[in-house]
Amino acid sequence: MSSELRVNVLRGSTANGNITIQGEGASNLGGATMQLQQGLAKVWCAFSTSTGTPTISDSLNSTSLTDNDGGDTTIVYTSNMLAAKSYTVSGLAANATDVTNFIYSSQPKQDDSVATGSVRLVQVYVGASSAANSDIAYVCNIIHGDLA
Repeated sequence: MSSELRVNVLRGSTANGNITIQGEGASNLGGATMQLQQGLAKVWCAFSTSTGTPTISDSLNSTSLTDNDGGDTTIVYTSNMLAAKSYTVSGLAANATDVTNFIYSSQPKQDDSVATGSVRLVQVYVGASSAANSDIAYVCNIIHGDLA
């Protein structure tokens, strides 16, 4: 039996507005549950730094990029995160043609670069005999945590 629910707004009935959903593999009468808001990405951004000027190709809750240096970019959020250093940032990167490097990574520059309104990232490559920050053709980051 299938069902369809069409609504414009889902709002929890408690004071904090949380919505609890049934987790995977749980029975209809019990089992694991989770808060819907905790499982959603709050920011994601796909961009390129290879042209010298960072360019967003698509994003959620990202207003702009700042080019700090080669392989050093800041994502600025539309809506702030609840607190600095209280959310997760993960990312990957891929260059346009070079496949000789072992790892391309996009990660926070340092812990103080994880702020409420932005995150400063470095795009890093690691090869057989070298490693460095570098402007890269495709960078993607996703952020989970609580919005302010």
